[in-house]
Amino acid sequence: MSGDGFLVRTMDRREVGTAVDWAGQEGWNPGVHDAEAFYAADPGGFFVAELDGEPIGSVSVVNYGETFAFAGLYILKPGYRNRGYGSRLFAAGMAHAGDRNVGGDGVVEMQEKYRTRSGFRFAYRNIRFEGTGGGSEPEGPADLAEVPFERLSAYDARHFPAPRPAFLSSWIRQEGTSGRAVLADDGGIRGYGVIRRCRSGYKIGPLFAETPEIAEEIFLALSAQAPGEPVYLDTPEPNAAAVALARRHGMSPVFETGRIYTKTIPDLPIREIFGVTSFELG
Repeated sequence: MSGDGFLVRTMDRREVGTAVDWAGQEGWNPGVHDAEAFYAADPGGFFVAELDGEPIGSVSVVNYGETFAFAGLYILKPGYRNRGYGSRLFAAGMAHAGDRNVGGDGVVEMQEKYRTRSGFRFAYRNIRFEGTGGGSEPEGPADLAEVPFERLSAYDARHFPAPRPAFLSSWIRQEGTSGRAVLADDGGIRGYGVIRRCRSGYKIGPLFAETPEIAEEIFLALSAQAPGEPVYLDTPEPNAAAVALARRHGMSPVFETGRIYTKTIPDLPIREIFGVTSFELG
């Protein structure tokens, strides 16, 4: 603890749930059961700031393997902003990443600070679209529970900067979550997606697919799980087919972030990324 009563320490599992609740209060609409999967990704990667014993802020810097980390859940209670506490909290969290390349999704008003103060580089915009779920489920996609996890994890790792089996195993098994995959004749994965219950409505993420046609098939299968409910899809703007998919189904943009990295922008197959998994953990 510093002389002014300020302390940053690692969160426990219960406190990660509190940070996700704070994200809900900020209007970020996290999943109802996200905290369990978040914590599974890296139990040492979540930090709380306290002032004289009172929790005033949070940040996560989740390490995925030896080379990549992702920062999120950066929140300071309104009464403590612009007083230097946030910078100290963020620096403590970033120290957890060591020499890893750190990614993040910065809200518009914070992107310049991330660039000038922490050296993040802007990669592209992610656009959140909102629509309404429903419709008939296509016959083609298989239930994700039928897909061997090792095969799913390997396919997922092609579309993310690092393997994330601990996170993924928990993510696809959340309460209130459904997953679908399109499989090749030999059982190989050609695309998969997940839809989960959020504070408001449902979010689809991730949504990875070889082609726009496969992505649409999975999108329709997932959207059918939430009839009459708000459904959200976070699309990387460079994937024009993803943006077109959202617009074709009557979805409208409601929010955006900038995908940012401290080092090299990972070489990912962006044309196959139709839906971001989570703005908090990548």
